[in-house]
This record gives sequence, structure tokens and C-alpha cells, in this order.
Amino acid sequence: MINNMTTPKARFELCSFNIQSCLLAEKLGAYRAELCDNPVEGGTTPSYGVIKRTREKIGIKLYPILRPRCGNYFYDEDELAMLKADIAVCKELGCDGISIGVQKINGEIDTDKLKQFVEWAYPMGVTCNRAFDATPDPYQALEDIISAGCERILTSGQASGAPDAIPVLKKLVQQAGARISIMPGAGITADNIQQLRAETGAWEFHGSLRKPTANPMTFSNPLVLDYGNVYLPDEVALARVIAALQ
Repeated sequence: MINNMTTPKARFELCSFNIQSCLLAEKLGAYRAELCDNPVEGGTTPSYGVIKRTREKIGIKLYPILRPRCGNYFYDEDELAMLKADIAVCKELGCDGISIGVQKINGEIDTDKLKQFVEWAYPMGVTCNRAFDATPDPYQALEDIISAGCERILTSGQASGAPDAIPVLKKLVQQAGARISIMPGAGITADNIQQLRAETGAWEFHGSLRKPTANPMTFSNPLVLDYGNVYLPDEVALARVIAALQ
């Protein structure tokens, strides 16, 4: 729950796909890093070693995403056991919180399971991730997530990008009041963040501002093309976004 009766100072959370991104987040003044693996699949759980080393190297708040696979947020018993173990790892390694979500087969938030995640995570904070954007009724999902005890919801307003969902985000912020933070994410840039802030009333924002980096290898086999890319935030763009919130 947000204890302040007045709107808190605006904050930016960087969606980070490696330790290098988290280091840049801290350097440029981001408030928090959401640490993920697999950017092209919407983010999955980073490894123990990645979380451990990142926690050792940065002082800003660190929230690993806990998502054992892509596709959806409806989990079987094995996946729920994985999530319980990963929550324990994050607590053991001194993370400030986690980003997690869970749905029923009909797409609604599984309130009982989400409440269990919050209890397992305590005293860490819990962000409900974009499982929220896959629900059939965002306004009911908001109430379900509040009842489960989460501290914020990461959402694009159920659109492909937050700038396309300003009316929905504004309504969510108004409905949430001081009970939970609505954190717009997806499509956030320095050119739209001030409008989003002014028109929605949100005070936390999330984005990756990522771009693929050049391969520094002096040799690369031209017949093997499935290495993927290393993504880092555009440093200039990230600095502009953070400056726009000051």
C-alpha cells in the first residue's frame, strides 16, 4: 500500500536483461531494476548466478522477474514449485522484491496463488507483472491484485504500449488510489513520459529502451546465425527519460 497521501516522487524502473543494464540503470539514476532473461519472449527468470552477481554489484533496488517460461501465466504444480524455490533464492540473495504474476485458465488473476507468492516473498515487495494485461477485466484484476497484497502493477493498460492506453491507465490510477501503484510500461520514451505522467497520474514508470549491441568477436561463423543478440539500454535515451521525471 502507498502510505503517502500526496503523490510520491516520480521513479523509473529499468527492465534489464543483463548485469550491464543494471549497472547503467544505477549510473544514470534509475530507482529500480527489473532483472530478466530472454527479452524477445517478454522476460523469464534469470539464473541464480546472474541474480547473485547483480545484487553484489548494484545498490539500487533489484526486482528479478520470476517467470519460468513464456507463453502465459497459467502454471502447473511443477512450475509453482519452481516459483516457490525461486522466491526463496531471491530472498536469500537479498533482493528487494520480485516481479511475478499468475492466472487461472480463464485468464483471471489467480488471487489465491498470488497471495501465496506474496506470503512466500515477505518481507520482499511484490510487483504484479504484465499477467495483468492478459486478464479479461482489468478493473476486476486490479481489485484481485490489491487483495493479494502486491505493492504495484506493471501494465501497458492492456494495449501494445502504454502511450496508447492513457484513458485506461488514468482510470486504473484513480481506482487504485493510495492502495497500490499503477506503473505504466511498454513504449515509454522521453518524448511521451511527461504526457503519461500528467494525464494518467502515475508516478512510477517502466521501460527497457533497449537496442541490440554490436558483436565484438573478431571471428563469427557466417553459417551459424542463431546466437541471438545482447541488448543494452540506449544510454542517451535512458538518461533523457530519467531527466524528464525530475
